[in-house]
Amino acid sequence: MFSLCLCGEMWVIAKTRGIAQAVDLCYTCQVMRASRVEENVRPDIERSERAEGVESRTPAPSIASIEHIRAAMHSPLPGFQAQLEMSPRPRPFEPPPDIRPRQAGVLLLLYPVRDVLHLVLTMRPSTLNHHGGQISLPGGGWEEGDDSLQETALREAREEIGVPSAGIELLGPLTPFYVPPSNNCVHPFVAYLPQRPQFSPDPQEVAELLEVPLHLLLEPVTRREEDWIWRGATLHVPFYAVGGYKIWGATAILLAEFLALLTRPMP
Repeated sequence: MFSLCLCGEMWVIAKTRGIAQAVDLCYTCQVMRASRVEENVRPDIERSERAEGVESRTPAPSIASIEHIRAAMHSPLPGFQAQLEMSPRPRPFEPPPDIRPRQAGVLLLLYPVRDVLHLVLTMRPSTLNHHGGQISLPGGGWEEGDDSLQETALREAREEIGVPSAGIELLGPLTPFYVPPSNNCVHPFVAYLPQRPQFSPDPQEVAELLEVPLHLLLEPVTRREEDWIWRGATLHVPFYAVGGYKIWGATAILLAEFLALLTRPMP
């Protein structure tokens, strides 16, 4: 179980000698505490954002509601132009002519926590060959036995974060896009569970789980840009700043289209 300070702030997870602990300087009562908590799960980030002084300006409830999302997923997708908003630059958007990319499925899973829609992200272990230490969504390459890339996304969610497919409502696909470092053509799928899942992350693939309120990503204050030195070259990087994490690259590209779909006027 997660532990709460008496003031109601969710504690922050840290790992010490293989034991997950919640350690947080409570910004209300200024008390340092520690307690054992569920292994490898980052608590609801909304509380830590408020603790850091980031004002929460929740958009109109209709935008971040499952009813609105269901309707939006039946409308035409924003596509490349929306993805471009959060794409690092420079960045190739197509594979080289002589390269055949691997097809991959990714799951953007939504669920309510205290009646507020959240989505789950993962931090990949730094030991992985591709995207190590980065924030991602559950997903991976198509394998024999997968009936479709949608099934690939569901299987990867089972394997990575321990969420069974039963009860998941698939809301629809987003626009596929190419990811150069892993040579994947990513096919995203949006899904919904009517209750918070019981997570069981695979430590070989997941260093941390982050549960992010959807409306937090809709707030302009979370979108930032920086110039980074990446593999010896300057890279202009748009990212979402959430709970001390920088969500960039393929994950930010995917989220950009999804958020654009939610915020544009409905026909």
